[in-house]
Amino acid sequence: MTAPYIVFAAPDIQDAEIAEVEACLRSGWLGTGPRVARFESDFGAWLGLPPSQVAGVNSCTAALHVSLIAAGLEPGSEVITTPLTFCATVNAILHAGLVPVLADVDPVTQNIDPDAIEAAITPRTRAILPVHFAGRPCDMDRIMAIAAKHELVVIEDCAHAIETLWKGRHAGTFGQFGCFSFYVTKNVVTGEGGMIVGRDAEAIARARVLALHGMSKDAWHRFGDSGFKHYQVVECGFKYNMMDMQAAIGIHQLARVETAWRRREAIWSTYIDAFADSPLGLPADVEPQTRHAYHLFTIDIDPVRAGISRDDFLQAMHVRGIGTGVHYLSVAEHPYYRERFRWDPAQWPHAQRIGRGTMSLPLSPKLSDDDVERVVAAVRAVLNGNA
Repeated sequence: MTAPYIVFAAPDIQDAEIAEVEACLRSGWLGTGPRVARFESDFGAWLGLPPSQVAGVNSCTAALHVSLIAAGLEPGSEVITTPLTFCATVNAILHAGLVPVLADVDPVTQNIDPDAIEAAITPRTRAILPVHFAGRPCDMDRIMAIAAKHELVVIEDCAHAIETLWKGRHAGTFGQFGCFSFYVTKNVVTGEGGMIVGRDAEAIARARVLALHGMSKDAWHRFGDSGFKHYQVVECGFKYNMMDMQAAIGIHQLARVETAWRRREAIWSTYIDAFADSPLGLPADVEPQTRHAYHLFTIDIDPVRAGISRDDFLQAMHVRGIGTGVHYLSVAEHPYYRERFRWDPAQWPHAQRIGRGTMSLPLSPKLSDDDVERVVAAVRAVLNGNA
């Protein structure tokens, strides 16, 4: 019997989530309501923040967009970010009427290089948008020092970094805003969903208003059992609110966040041990005084040493029933950005090389030990040239 396909980053959905979604459906309240409020409170508690400094939205992209607007950056300001990220990071900057400026990554950590940030600063720079790539924390000491020196806003892209710590402090709590993702492949899943956190309750209150059409009250507070409440539109906002249907999943995903992290850590360690003597480039060791979220396990395929190209490796793994990913082709490689900004990917050589040479192996708490062994065996077979 053919073994089932191992889907890349399959979510680990358990009975508690299913029961909560059913209860939500039976309650008659599917939109933004009490379950979103609970999820916000629980997430804030995880980060050590009060509910007033947390706002649920429908994606990390929305969180980034709203945060950039709530930060009060004037249109046309430059925002420095990494070229090794998903397109949403750059798109949010553009949708906010701002200008993305790329700063290359450190070739070892694959996070944005603070020296490159400093070199990219111009009189028009107003913000830094670091991405905690794969769950590894950026050097927040240096980034915050640069921001203080140049009076810049910091907005952290924490899509990979729910469990990430830098010197004992949660990623997302350093800058003015931190933006998290609960997309289906992430460490905490709601299907689609995101969260904005911030150091200033008033800024989060504005972000919350912007995320729902600029209205002063959400539907739960307008149509709940306490009676109708009038609302006022105070800004031109967006339709970015999180639903109770999403939060119903997230509440129980978050409750198991430590258990899931330990499982991913064990899988990560298995991969490190299994491929230690292989020709693959493996992730760098976790730095002292940090916590890696173990969101992505990326391997570097050097065609000379491995005897196969990255793209052929991807296809060979697919043929063996293993789903993989690419994280990420450098932003500057994509036609839209190259044409709009006249970017040459070679300007950011580390991101270019990493984007062309790496792939991500499955890393999910849903993986059984047998699944992990299948992944390891498939990688070894591809490296050995076995059909």
